[in-house]
Amino acid sequence: MSETILYSVEDQVALITLNRPESLNAMNPEMLGVIADAGERAASDPDVRCVVVTGAGRAFSAGGDVKAMASRDSGGSGGPVLSGVERLRQQEEISRLLAEMPKPTIAAINGVAAGAGLSVALACDLRIMSDQARLTTAFSKVGFSGDFGGTWLLQRLVGPAKAKELYFLSDMLSAEDALRLGLVSRVVPQDSLMEEAMALARRLAAGPTLAYGRIKENFAFGATATFADTLTKEAENMIASGQTEDHRNAAMAFVEKREPTFRGR
Repeated sequence: MSETILYSVEDQVALITLNRPESLNAMNPEMLGVIADAGERAASDPDVRCVVVTGAGRAFSAGGDVKAMASRDSGGSGGPVLSGVERLRQQEEISRLLAEMPKPTIAAINGVAAGAGLSVALACDLRIMSDQARLTTAFSKVGFSGDFGGTWLLQRLVGPAKAKELYFLSDMLSAEDALRLGLVSRVVPQDSLMEEAMALARRLAAGPTLAYGRIKENFAFGATATFADTLTKEAENMIASGQTEDHRNAAMAFVEKREPTFRGR
């Protein structure tokens, strides 16, 4: 994997670090070429039960590398438009993986998260933000419409009208603003961000992984389905999760008044 993405696993938690600190972790072609691979690696590893995404240095990610964009030949490559769409869609898989993989995902927002960087953070299930970090959609500032799933994700967090305002105006949001709007789960001091994020990740990694996966499936399904169909999906997942070893062991632990041990099976 490229050095623009760092990947490690400890205590069943995969840590994905965007690693271009000198450029505020802006997503250049090299990083975009491997970022989805990191997500796929975490999603497919049975020994990984929670995923944390963060940035190296003083930023989470400034989004796309605008300097690299500005230096491109203004005439384009001359290739078909669809090839560009297909390439970007492949890069965007990191957002789908973070949102849909059957294990909890956490964004540890250590600094500015802008544009596609914000979209990647929004794709995670939970977001912990440094009190010194800031968020912005940023796209309209450079004449872009948005990618990496931000429009789908943001409107489900703050409502369509507020989401459009944030995209149209690209205002910079403080940690306090983000918490008030419900964009992040909690705000913590900068110095304790990773400690807090990893503690939460380890707690989730020790939890009922299979149930977490089905909870995520329920939410994803319910986002676009009718209430009646969502009730059916919940019933299916409830019965399926009730057949796991984790459920049986946890039920016995409840009866015996002790803490359950979950093994992800």
